[in-house]
Amino acid sequence: MNQLIDALTTQGYYIWDDFFSAEQVAALRDCIPEDWKKARIGRNDEVTRESAIRSDKIQWLKRDMGEPVAEFLDKMEELRLAANRAFFLGLFEYEAHFAKYEKGDFYQKHLDCFQGYENRRLTTVFYMNEEWSEEDAGELVVYDLDDNQLAKLPPKSGRLFVFFSEQFPHEVLPTNAKRFSIAGWFRVNGVTGNKLDIAN
Repeated sequence: MNQLIDALTTQGYYIWDDFFSAEQVAALRDCIPEDWKKARIGRNDEVTRESAIRSDKIQWLKRDMGEPVAEFLDKMEELRLAANRAFFLGLFEYEAHFAKYEKGDFYQKHLDCFQGYENRRLTTVFYMNEEWSEEDAGELVVYDLDDNQLAKLPPKSGRLFVFFSEQFPHEVLPTNAKRFSIAGWFRVNGVTGNKLDIAN
């Protein structure tokens, strides 16, 4: 956790390989429900479904989905407390969903936090894809606010990527194989139920 805090302090993001073991990842995947929903963009009455911007499907995480999900959420709670101690962010809650990308699915470049809705402060992306190859594509490409590319991350199993939501536009390149992740956001107080649905 200290390395994560140090990296967030110096560069605003951190790549944590082997955050979960292969066994833990497999157990998490076994918890994924079958009833996927088309991902949406927006908030409340402004929610839209826009296939030109994103084409993934999602399933919101709930603690009662199984012990592996509860274990993942417990780890996120540890991360929330550590970030609050280090940065005084006032992070109050964590929301997350499973994301599934079928062959050809993508998500265009976006920020996880929009002007007027700065509720999401810290983003997490966790990957659950065994034996991912370069030919499978589907990388997460991360930029700074001046549109300079900073990183191009294959969705490697067990990898956690953490970054400040307001600082790093990012996109998911079209995937050539089925791709699973957990996208999550730490929020400030007072935003329960106001989900701005952004996946990674």
